[in-house]
Amino acid sequence: MQIDDTDRRILRHLMAEPDLAMADLAERAGVTAATCWRRLDRLKAGGVLKGQEAVIDWRALGYEVEVSLRFTLDKTNPRAFDEFIAAARAVPEVIEIQTFLGRVDVRLDVIARDIAHYQEVYRDRILALPHIADIEALMHVAVIKAGEGLPL
Repeated sequence: MQIDDTDRRILRHLMAEPDLAMADLAERAGVTAATCWRRLDRLKAGGVLKGQEAVIDWRALGYEVEVSLRFTLDKTNPRAFDEFIAAARAVPEVIEIQTFLGRVDVRLDVIARDIAHYQEVYRDRILALPHIADIEALMHVAVIKAGEGLPL
């Protein structure tokens, strides 16, 4: 889908402040509210704008530990990916699942209230996931850059 400068202005302001009212978004983008609404509708229909989401601060909810787990799967089973991902989806503490091409097959982001809770999740739920050949754990320390938008 092709976008023009007006679409880019709308998207820039939407990324900067996703909770803007339509009238405010339109004013900042330099278009009428009706034009803004039509453009956003077209961007959604074209798959450029997939929707809006709430960004939750897990630490504010008492989850102090976040660990990125990188898995290499035993690919001798043709269903290894599907079965691993289905089982990982069922773990409530898994907040993100990504697949890769390369040495690492799957990455899970896992949250826990504290180290003791993480150890429990790791022993009881993560190690029980099927088809694991290798695991590498990376403890999150700080987020330096995240969700700052595209260069539109």
